[in-house]
Amino acid sequence: MNKIVPLSSIEPGDKLIIASLQMEPVMRRRLLDLGFVPGFAVEMIQKSPLGDPVAFRVSGTTIALRKEECDQIFGERVIVREHS
Repeated sequence: MNKIVPLSSIEPGDKLIIASLQMEPVMRRRLLDLGFVPGFAVEMIQKSPLGDPVAFRVSGTTIALRKEECDQIFGERVIVREHS
């Protein structure tokens, strides 16, 4: 059983299956429109040198979010490790 964690807790290359967005309605609507929909996967692509903002791939698009936005998006972590 996977634990629900904030989007801000994953690392580059990891994915998160969105469970909920817990923020004010205007921002929630904006993120839903961008593809941050419960049940969809989000992959962290990279963090900026200072850690904020962070780039994610969702619905085939790259989106940058600030840490405070990532702290309000929750889901189940999917760790993808390549074997060599």
